[in-house]
Amino acid sequence: MTRIDRRAFMAVSAASAAVIGAGSRVQAKEAGWTARASLPWMAQEIYAAVHEGKIVTAGGLVMRRGQPLHVEDRVGAYDPAADAWSELPRLPEARHHPMIVSAGEAGLYALGGYARVGGDEWVNTTDCLVLEGDSWRPMTPIPAPLSETVGACVDGRIHLIGGRTPGGSANGDWNDQADTPIHRVFIPAENRWTDARPLPMARNSAAAAVLDGAIWVAGGRTVGGGGTGRLDRYDPAADRWDTLAPIPRSYAQNSQVGGGLAMAPIGSGAGGKLVAFGGEWFARGGGGGVFAETWIYDPARDAWAAGPDMKTPRHGLAAAAVDGAVYAIAGGAVVSGGQAVGVVERFTL
Repeated sequence: MTRIDRRAFMAVSAASAAVIGAGSRVQAKEAGWTARASLPWMAQEIYAAVHEGKIVTAGGLVMRRGQPLHVEDRVGAYDPAADAWSELPRLPEARHHPMIVSAGEAGLYALGGYARVGGDEWVNTTDCLVLEGDSWRPMTPIPAPLSETVGACVDGRIHLIGGRTPGGSANGDWNDQADTPIHRVFIPAENRWTDARPLPMARNSAAAAVLDGAIWVAGGRTVGGGGTGRLDRYDPAADRWDTLAPIPRSYAQNSQVGGGLAMAPIGSGAGGKLVAFGGEWFARGGGGGVFAETWIYDPARDAWAAGPDMKTPRHGLAAAAVDGAVYAIAGGAVVSGGQAVGVVERFTL
């Protein structure tokens, strides 16, 4: 279990009161993590977005010993009110790590991700696809391949921040990719890309959320340096980054929470919080583990407090928030790619 001292417990209690007092629509829901309907298939290395009231996730991978990497093309839509899944039109080609972003009335987008081409399973792509009716329509591609990025939409503009892009001429293997601080912005109304101020620290497999008009990027890792708890906040109006209090280390794993985590907002305004959870760590010489911790960030205090552990620790999972609740979707239950699951759990304060 995560070590929670009295100060951390009181901080979580205060955070709960602040969110509910701020007008959160949480109603008669059991606090902490509770099980919901599973994704009908197993997948990890996925992302999600809330679009037209439903949580949408797409693509992903499943790794089985002695078999080629399975790359998914299915698209799932979860209805929180009905606690039920349905399927949307499949991606034109299977992808793992595709970023999913809703631009509201401008549509639902799938961006980047890795493809399988011949015997190569990590071909970084420039996909920019929008769902229209029963198919995905290509828009202007990302200027350069980008995967393991984070995505968010603010004021009708889609931001892709950080991630990995080919480090040289080769593009087919995991080792061909390099960390990048790039910050691309897609303007759906004009079908064009532009650049914004880069992420202060290049990294991949971070998590992002929009809270009160700002984009928050937490955690992530570098190929050479491992996980980081770093928290950076982007102000789109000022095109400015600020670095804030990092996610604490895991006492249980004696390692820094960072790569492969997920995050979503809960509440808004003065009582708004960020909820970060999951992720993985690697041990030197092989092995590692998956983080169970949940961390709650209070922007008013620039501080993290420990929340209840996840029931099913995972990495490479998707996260989204609807009506004052945060959802953790699928992911890998062990370090790396060995055990993809379809588990869905809901967190409320």
